[in-house]
Amino acid sequence: MSHAAVHVIAEIAEPSQAELLLRRARGHKGLLLGASLIVLIVLVAALAPWLTSYDPYEQDLTARLIPPFWYAHGTWAHPLGTDTLGRDYLSRIMYGARISLAVGFAVMALSCVIGSVLGIAAGYFGGRVDMLVSFLLTVRLALPTILIALAVVALFGGSLTVVILVLGLLSWDGFLLVMRAATQQIRSLEYVAAAKCLGASNRRIMATEILPNLLPQMIVVATLSASHAILAEAALSFLGLGVQPPLPSWGLMVASAKMYIFFMFWPIAIPGAAIAILVFAINMFGDGVRDVFATGGRK
Repeated sequence: MSHAAVHVIAEIAEPSQAELLLRRARGHKGLLLGASLIVLIVLVAALAPWLTSYDPYEQDLTARLIPPFWYAHGTWAHPLGTDTLGRDYLSRIMYGARISLAVGFAVMALSCVIGSVLGIAAGYFGGRVDMLVSFLLTVRLALPTILIALAVVALFGGSLTVVILVLGLLSWDGFLLVMRAATQQIRSLEYVAAAKCLGASNRRIMATEILPNLLPQMIVVATLSASHAILAEAALSFLGLGVQPPLPSWGLMVASAKMYIFFMFWPIAIPGAAIAILVFAINMFGDGVRDVFATGGRK
């Protein structure tokens, strides 16, 4: 067999980088668990009108605080019980997933755009651009996120749009730090220097040479940003300064049931568990992505 044939066979047998990453992802239990839970929650939120026959806003004062089915006085007509206004808890949990997912992904997208643009620019250009971005970062880190969010929401009123904008404009520092450090490492590599020699503009180099190689780090930071946004929205709603009634926010559901904490634990435990499961799933997915890209290329 000729040397060329042996070389071709070796190339065929050699798995590509994408195959190695996919093989690593399939064997990572945390990544699969997190991704499965996220997909399940997204499907439940999207199919909520077909999964439950109850309107999450419909009140029935004759059916107030019916316990879940596993209690003695529970009923399968309301598997997770009803709230203080007689609204079906299961339907409100399903529709509430839409709010948490919308807040998490919208805040993640907004903060990702702001932080990544600033971080890549600072890491690539350095000098005065880096100094200006570092000053903006210092100013941002000096502002307590929750206190500023509370003040802005109290000033402009609580709504889903206001919550997303406030949290998105206060959550980009993580993206900036990671993107800046990673860009500083990449900008001196050979393929970036080759692109410069070929006459590529700085914008093209940052968009086609640097940004694609930052996607693994960006995904990890994005998952952390989404989970933090979901928790922050729940905290603001619990304080009455986030999503306003009658929207079925999980944080609002916890706040509405806090007066019954010493008498009935389930009205707080059910939405609290929903928040915990969603945040757990996002964090598990982010940790899995980090592990896969950190060691996925190793044999």
